[in-house]
Amino acid sequence: MTTTPQRTTSQDLERQTIANINEFGWHAVDVDEEDGHPPWTYTIGLYDLWHHPELIIVGRSRATAHHVLDTLTMALDHSRRLDLTRPTEMIIPGERCFFVDVLRRHHHDYVAFAIWYYRKREFPLYQIVWPDTEGRYPWHERAPRSFKEWQPILGLVPAGAECDN
Repeated sequence: MTTTPQRTTSQDLERQTIANINEFGWHAVDVDEEDGHPPWTYTIGLYDLWHHPELIIVGRSRATAHHVLDTLTMALDHSRRLDLTRPTEMIIPGERCFFVDVLRRHHHDYVAFAIWYYRKREFPLYQIVWPDTEGRYPWHERAPRSFKEWQPILGLVPAGAECDN
């Protein structure tokens, strides 16, 4: 007996998103790499449940992004608020990652499903930015072009971060 794969409808995705938020407090949306554009993963529900900005990771695999987001949301679940104004080593041990406040002009292109969920209500969104293997961030002048393209910065470089490698 052969089965025909069922197509996922937008209603199925909406139901799954709401179910995940109700059960886990958040939902992750994965956007696959396509035509040389990097993949990205973002959260929905953090702002509703914890009044914490939603998070996005650009240029990391689905598995890595989910691990990072799960680690950060577990901290929220244990009442440990993230200070998004400071770098953290909680994501990659021994490496500082920064949080970048994503400019609203990028919301439609990167987190459209979150816009649906929040029914066009405003919600904060922060990008998690990590260094390359040489410890350089995408805003560094000597960071490789390919790295900068794979992890485009969706907001303003955090104060003091320009001086980092």
